[in-house]
Amino acid sequence: MKFTKIPLTFDEQADLLLSRGLIASHDEIVERLTSVNYYRLSGYLYNFRRDDGSYKPGTTLKTVWTHYTFDRQLRLIVIDALERIEVAIRTQLAYYFAHEHGPFAYTNHNNLPHIDSARFSQWQAELQSELLRSKERFVQHFQFKYGDEHEVLPIWMLVEVMSFGRTLTFYNGVGTDIRQSIAKEFGIPEAVLQSWLRALNTVRNICAHHGRLWNRELGVKPLMPREQKYPQWHHPVDIPNNRVFGILTILRFMLKTCAPTSAWNHRIQQLFNEYSDLPLNWMGLPDNWHESPLWS
Repeated sequence: MKFTKIPLTFDEQADLLLSRGLIASHDEIVERLTSVNYYRLSGYLYNFRRDDGSYKPGTTLKTVWTHYTFDRQLRLIVIDALERIEVAIRTQLAYYFAHEHGPFAYTNHNNLPHIDSARFSQWQAELQSELLRSKERFVQHFQFKYGDEHEVLPIWMLVEVMSFGRTLTFYNGVGTDIRQSIAKEFGIPEAVLQSWLRALNTVRNICAHHGRLWNRELGVKPLMPREQKYPQWHHPVDIPNNRVFGILTILRFMLKTCAPTSAWNHRIQQLFNEYSDLPLNWMGLPDNWHESPLWS
């Protein structure tokens, strides 16, 4: 099908939204559209749409904008937690890998047995590109002092310039014993942590691109610890794995290990209180979510 839509002026975009039943003044809509793309804003209008494309009666720009600002603040809080967890995972990976294999052993495919040779070669090339782009002083210092003998950084330096995606590839590739050691630090099975990191990487990408997060159904679903051994994940609140509340609970749980003095959970609860009129069940929050021992 050929794409035939033409670009609309801000005034025309406002007229279109008004014609579909959005309640607001024309000037107010234009003011919002000049700072937030029509296509982005329409994502927050989706839940108010009827089958014919019009909006449900009573749909106001004020309500939609409240959803937008809540989501933006939520992403900022989530990014803060993700940063701390990413640093912790990098630290643990570098520590256990270096002690088992040595500082430069990541260049040997035999030490990353769980990724194939093509992915390993791609990962090595990606790391090299990241190093070439890096302006970090410690990279320049190492190359100046040791560059005559070593073309690559020791692993504990390299992880500091790795993206979360590259870190995840590294984690997936190392031996099972290393992954189990890291998972033990967090008190969960290795397979669970691996699935968590995959889901957190997806959420990180959503946040980095300013995507809609709060009422989204997750495409990459993290495993939840089994009920028999980890009942706190299921009673009295069953933590969902397809909504953002599941991700928030994972972040809260991991922060207890890598940032035990953090008041992050209070910031989340404060945000929920500030926007108490929003349908937080769209995030997967049950009414009794406060009763979960994971949030105590």
